Amino acid sequence: MKGIRKFACPEYIRKSLAYLKPPEDLSVSEWAEKYRMLDSKTSAMPGPWRNWKTPYLAGIMDEVLNYETEEVIFCKCTQVGGSEAMLNILGYVIQQDPSPTMVVYPTEQLAQSISTNRLVPMLKASPSLSALYMEFQSQKLELQFSNNMYLSIEGSNSPSALASKAIKYLMLDEVDKYPANTRKEADPIALARERTKTFANRKIFMTSTPTIRSGHIWQAMEDADIIKHYFVPCPHCGEMIELTFNNLQWPDKAGMTASERADMAVYVCQECGSVIRDHDKDRMLRNGEWRTVQENTKWKKKVAFWINTLYSPFVRFSEIAFEFMTSKDDPERLQNFKNSWLAEPWEDTATHMDEDMVMDRQTDVPEYIVPDWAKMLTGGVDVQGNCMYYDIRAWGDYITSQSISHGQVSGFADIERVMNLTYRNAAGDPFVVQLCLVDSGYNADDTYDFCISNMDWAMPVKGSSTQMTSHYKISTVNRPGKVGNGIQLIMTDGDKYKDMIASRMHKPNGVGAWMVHADCDREYARQVTAEHKINIRSGGKVIQHWVPKTEHADNHYLDCNVYALAAADIMGVRTLHLDGQDRPKEEKKQEQVPEEAWIRTNEEWF
Repeated sequence: MKGIRKFACPEYIRKSLAYLKPPEDLSVSEWAEKYRMLDSKTSAMPGPWRNWKTPYLAGIMDEVLNYETEEVIFCKCTQVGGSEAMLNILGYVIQQDPSPTMVVYPTEQLAQSISTNRLVPMLKASPSLSALYMEFQSQKLELQFSNNMYLSIEGSNSPSALASKAIKYLMLDEVDKYPANTRKEADPIALARERTKTFANRKIFMTSTPTIRSGHIWQAMEDADIIKHYFVPCPHCGEMIELTFNNLQWPDKAGMTASERADMAVYVCQECGSVIRDHDKDRMLRNGEWRTVQENTKWKKKVAFWINTLYSPFVRFSEIAFEFMTSKDDPERLQNFKNSWLAEPWEDTATHMDEDMVMDRQTDVPEYIVPDWAKMLTGGVDVQGNCMYYDIRAWGDYITSQSISHGQVSGFADIERVMNLTYRNAAGDPFVVQLCLVDSGYNADDTYDFCISNMDWAMPVKGSSTQMTSHYKISTVNRPGKVGNGIQLIMTDGDKYKDMIASRMHKPNGVGAWMVHADCDREYARQVTAEHKINIRSGGKVIQHWVPKTEHADNHYLDCNVYALAAADIMGVRTLHLDGQDRPKEEKKQEQVPEEAWIRTNEEWF
């Protein structure tokens, strides 16, 4: 019959035709639903992957195939399936677009564990991937496949491994847990990115729960061209809403335990005020969609997605409420709640500072003019390799302060000039800087020499590397045979003084406030607020510490403020309000009268 082959097709031709056959036209989410199998070892719901369970992941996975998109950023909480989404992307690449691929985890030890317990079980559980996986030719951190593809699994703490391979697909998992870069080694993310340069159609997938605002994932999200949030329809009014923690409510009656209050937690729609319960969530998620909430450029090479635990189908509203109630009084647990549950960076809001806050603290007093309420001036100098920054502040009762002059100069001669100028208030009364603390951390010899020559108003200062019981202490330089031996050195606890500055910056202008002159510039405001207070682990315990908000952020004027405040502390700024007060009059003591005279005066005493 016509159309039937007379001779069978040879096997080598069949294999050649199969090799040339184009891959199926599938999106990542479609591939996952058709081919991905979840095994009982790694999943609580083994069996075929179903997008309806976590529908918000479909848009994230499919964005990888968008020809315009080069980088996908997923800033997430825990318990939303982010790791499974990355495994689906890997499975798609292996089967549909075999290309050199690298996955980077925080440590090599974690990479080995995930390879053994997550990646290999996924390959074996999914028949289409199992047919390609070459188990006996693979190593734990180097998986080989029969379609000429390899998958490299690395730890971010192994710079040599990150810099040795050319790759098309780069997957970066939990980037906020990567070690910080050092002077000897570049940033691990930058090293990994370098490996993708040879591929014009490279794809980078980055995911993590956030830690601090200067962390990798939050910075990547803020730098993205487009930021998307997931919106769901309210089951009552039909309006598309974004689930936020502020709309999660529970009763606050006296006598109720945290568990009892949490069990009654519900979500209140911000549009209609109706109550949304856990059983409404599945239908809302299935009808939800990703919407652009911020568009930085018309290009969309970098697309970021953000989601919190309220969207998780695996977590009830009551669990979120209970976690907050039991965490809110413990800084370490509260940071974990902010990071892992709300997918927000941690920052101590009580000490939060920003440049707009500084500009709001401008007074009507111009630069170089001393305010009428001022009683003394102090200065602070931050020494750098090629310049120096200074700040001169006026001080009044109750630690009221205002900057009257700040700037950047080339050397000690300029510092000597500005600190010895006479500054005047509106009435013409003269003021001079009574004490200036000069940073000795960078160039100790020159700083000591300068302070010895100007010891009537200058002292060297150094920040303590550990927490102190007091704000400052006066010590003596011990450098036998060297410059500065025997000179007094001020040691400061910078964290304590930064707390004072931040708290007083929150006060409205007036008594007790931290203020700036009318001509203050944005660069000064930016540097003064370049740090924020976060939780860090030190010596097995969690402490709060001030750190730069971003890498290499200039914070010179903040250091100057710390030194000027420490100088004012030394000069007695805390008791200025007592000066000139009338002291209570002493009671006039009755003169001692000799016994005989007393008896004569009081003869009838008996």
